[in-house]
Amino acid sequence: MSEQQSVLRSSAVMAAGTIVSRLSGYVRSILLAAALGNLIHADVFNIANTIPNMLYILLAGGVVNAVLVPQLVRAMRRDPDGGAAYTSRVLTLVCAFLGVVTVLLVIAAPWLMRIFVSSDWSEESFESCVMFARLCLPQVFFYGMFVLVGQVLNARGRFGPMMWAPIINNVVAVGTLVVYLVVFGADDAKAEGFSAGREWLLGLGSTAGIVAQLLVLVPYLRAAGVSLRPRWDFRESGLGHTLRLGVWTVLFVIVNQIAYAVVVRLASLGTAGRTSEGAGYTVYSSAFLIIMVPHAIVTVSIATAILPRLSAAAAAADARGLARTLAPTLRTALALVVPFAAVLPFVARPMATVIWGWGAAAPTVDNYVAPLALFGGGLVAFTVHYLVLRGFYAREENRVVFAIQCAVALTNVVVALVAVHAVEPRHVASALVIAYTTSYAVGACLSYGVLSRRLGGLRTPVLVRFLVRLVVAVAVAAGVCALLLLAVPWLGDASGVALSLVKGGVIGLVFLAVYLGMGRALRIAEVDGVIDGALARLGR
Repeated sequence: MSEQQSVLRSSAVMAAGTIVSRLSGYVRSILLAAALGNLIHADVFNIANTIPNMLYILLAGGVVNAVLVPQLVRAMRRDPDGGAAYTSRVLTLVCAFLGVVTVLLVIAAPWLMRIFVSSDWSEESFESCVMFARLCLPQVFFYGMFVLVGQVLNARGRFGPMMWAPIINNVVAVGTLVVYLVVFGADDAKAEGFSAGREWLLGLGSTAGIVAQLLVLVPYLRAAGVSLRPRWDFRESGLGHTLRLGVWTVLFVIVNQIAYAVVVRLASLGTAGRTSEGAGYTVYSSAFLIIMVPHAIVTVSIATAILPRLSAAAAAADARGLARTLAPTLRTALALVVPFAAVLPFVARPMATVIWGWGAAAPTVDNYVAPLALFGGGLVAFTVHYLVLRGFYAREENRVVFAIQCAVALTNVVVALVAVHAVEPRHVASALVIAYTTSYAVGACLSYGVLSRRLGGLRTPVLVRFLVRLVVAVAVAAGVCALLLLAVPWLGDASGVALSLVKGGVIGLVFLAVYLGMGRALRIAEVDGVIDGALARLGR
């Protein structure tokens, strides 16, 4: 078995759990759109429910993932007690910190939401958003503890619980939305506020899901032999040294979240006012959720599979070995992601109708079409950027990653500010997509160029030849789909969920068949590898 086949096989195994989790998340997205729509009514809840995760990542996420987790692994290997005391101290410290911060955030909710929503919002919309924030901000504590407990389990070789626990959150969220639809029905998408009953049901239901995904990990934590008794003896425990590590990764997280906070505020301009049918944060985030399907299933799985090889090559100072692993992996990811991006303009409308053409969102389902169609370019740029950064992480060059991400964030903010204020409200989400695409195009060029120079090359001539053949294959597939729409007019005019499902399915299958055929004809090895791997699995 070749190295690339091994990567694909490992990636496929890890992708299975991701698919299940994502699918349950998409059911939640569908029900949320059916219940609230995609205008101001939905933005009031969605922005408030997004802030806790953003704040957790901003305040503690970088420290937990980049600093505490590696130190937990070292403590397990170094300390006579297998890191038990160190782990208890970390759990106590993070629990206390998050508890205090969460209480302060709930108190400060009115001032906090002024940062994230447009001043053009009515008082009714703002007050409902603040109420949702008060009910959802306790999630900061539970998000933080979930990630920390999950990483403690990962450090002890128990990877399954953290992968599957988010499904519990989605199940609770889906149950909450089903109850909401049964009790209240589909809301008026232009309604600027919520009744108290609606606020309590949605707010507490959302927070209950985050609580549930943490609680499901506790039995596994006990089974792993981790003591849940608090330890307050922090002096001379090594935690001071721990918190001084990973500063560049923490700064990377902070820069990303500040840029995203700007995006959220700009997105709220799209739906300000009861008469607005603009596309704001709900449309942008929902389209982004769909676009991240190939990233979560393909790119993340491939990156996870190659990371040990990249780290081994970096540890051995084998620059050529690192390039040999990263370069073909990048081509494999692009062979899967580029066709997905290319088919989006053809299937954006039927996809939007099938996913969100229900309930309160049905009258304004077209709001999703342009952002979906435009997001493909951003996905390709982000894929390149994401994979190349794995090379920097393997070489422990986090300072370089931070500098590149500053350029990405700055580009995103500047382009978003200009684009959003240059368009009508109905195009706000599309303007933010253009800003996202531009920023990651800058990031991809910078990261690829810098790493290529440091490694003495990333086999760029091979990549260019591959891209030429890939573009030809994709262009032929896109041309066939365009001719199909001209030859079969009803496909282009299809409306309604059932016909849209048929249209999207037909176009997708035709595009896939032509693309795979062209991949074979042009001898694109990466496409052949995907076909051979799929056929082998079907045979088994």
